[in-house]
Amino acid sequence: MTAVSQMAVKPKFDEDGLIIDPTLWNEEVAEDIAEQLNIRLGAEHWVAIYALRNYYKRFGVAPAMSSICRENARDKHWIHDLFDSCFNAWRVAGLANPGEEAKSYLSDM
Repeated sequence: MTAVSQMAVKPKFDEDGLIIDPTLWNEEVAEDIAEQLNIRLGAEHWVAIYALRNYYKRFGVAPAMSSICRENARDKHWIHDLFDSCFNAWRVAGLANPGEEAKSYLSDM
């Protein structure tokens, strides 16, 4: 698939609003997801989004959000405060479905 044709492909989402094919994620997709959640992305949001994406790329699992906050020298509620829930942050970051246990953990945060 060429870069032009890939850009035309709109990602699909599962029943939880998680992107089905994370390779289709880009910043425009993140903006669209955030808009649906009534979140206006600013610089702090992008720091959090890329921290989540980098962690997931390295380890392949959902991180403890407090560790992401700590690694970025932020309050332990930073991600929750930015996105209204850690699950919303996961969705906007365009990461794969982390499984039922992790979704529960992310939703409770």
